Amino acid sequence: GIKWMSSLEAKFEDAKDKKPTAEKLERLRREKVNRFRHQHRISIQGTDLPDPIATFEQLQEEYQVHPKILENIQAAGFHVPTAIQMQAIPVMLHGRELLASAPTGSGKTLAFCIPLLTHLKQPRNKGFRALIISPTRELASQTHRELVKLAEGTGFRIHMIHKAAEAAKKFGPKSSKKF
Repeated sequence: GIKWMSSLEAKFEDAKDKKPTAEKLERLRREKVNRFRHQHRISIQGTDLPDPIATFEQLQEEYQVHPKILENIQAAGFHVPTAIQMQAIPVMLHGRELLASAPTGSGKTLAFCIPLLTHLKQPRNKGFRALIISPTRELASQTHRELVKLAEGTGFRIHMIHKAAEAAKKFGPKSSKKF
């Protein structure tokens, strides 16, 4: 049928049609996030995944990462997150499980160390609160080195234990029973 309306009603109808809906805004946001992921070659699977970050400063704004940690990131010469860091850090800060794969030198260590320190929030005198198990001594040394740099000035104590006998010497003979 034919719909008759005044010119005033027609203007009101046109304005109503041009107003973006919540669904349209969400679809546009999703498209923008997907373009960003494609641009940085980030492939991700799962449901209800957090958006990637584009800068380390977003960690302070969106996730309340300790300012000293961000300062240490900048001091270490990291100015822009790598692709693995862009997506893995928000996923882990949301408490989600993660299985990630990226080439050597892509920043995987920093990608899991930042959320680790953020989840611990502040140092406490309660023994070991996080444990990272590495397949090789070299990787353990690299992880230890990165964590020490990242946690500098925050009060966290970072230790590397690679032999039980050395652990007993360093932390005392009761350490094997305590931890």
